Amino acid sequence: MHIVVCMKQVPDSAQIRVHPVTNTIMRQGVPTIINPYDLFAIEEALRLRDKHGGEVTVLTMGPASAEDSLRKALSFGVDRAVLLTDRFFAGADTLATTYALAAAIRKITAEYGAPDIVFTGKQTIDGDTAQVGPGVAKRLGYLQLTYVSGIGSIDLENRKITVERRAEGGVQTLQSNLPCLITIIEGVNEIRSGSLSDALKAARATVVRWNAQDAGVEDISKCGLRGSPTIVKKVFAPQPRAQKAELLDLGDRPGEAFVDELFKRRPKLEVELEKLARGY
Repeated sequence: MHIVVCMKQVPDSAQIRVHPVTNTIMRQGVPTIINPYDLFAIEEALRLRDKHGGEVTVLTMGPASAEDSLRKALSFGVDRAVLLTDRFFAGADTLATTYALAAAIRKITAEYGAPDIVFTGKQTIDGDTAQVGPGVAKRLGYLQLTYVSGIGSIDLENRKITVERRAEGGVQTLQSNLPCLITIIEGVNEIRSGSLSDALKAARATVVRWNAQDAGVEDISKCGLRGSPTIVKKVFAPQPRAQKAELLDLGDRPGEAFVDELFKRRPKLEVELEKLARGY
């Protein structure tokens, strides 16, 4: 079994800065971490490898400094790390990012074998769009399973996988053919510490580096800032709310009193809930 995990090195959100002209995130001089959601994807991939055998390849697109995060992933026990780095990728939005990542996964397929599963975190903390996973799946022609909260079973012989997916009002159980792309939500596992041998291996390992040409990117104009149609008009911090929390004395019937007070303050809400209950 071959599993590819798309991960991202992101700025520490507590120290993020935005360029005043381009409205893109300024990464120079800002501490970086592995995108927290991607850690759940890495751990899930490692658990499947431990159970079914095979290998895990991590892939990221970013500057040369992103090698630090890849080595961190190697210290968890990942088998291979690939860094997609080129000045042509700078300033990419989600559309341009998925174009480059899809090309790199095709290259990984040619070099190391086709992946049975591609994992990503549900989103990144610097963009929060949750578009890259589905975008890569679309470009590769993979079935996509988003917001997955658990892997049920895998039948490698019949090329089937069963997962649980978070949905409104509950959890869905879905079955899909392989290969597929899975986006993992938070809290489904806890990243392992990694062994001493894995840490030593990570320090000595060679991180595979591909530029646009190495990765087989066919059209450079679809990469980076030139290939990014997204225009950020304005970036701003939300204004703090002036309204303060109010303490309600609900007496000896807190549930009923709260509902009565809520409908009193928001009369339209009661009408909307009645419509939903009637199915229109």
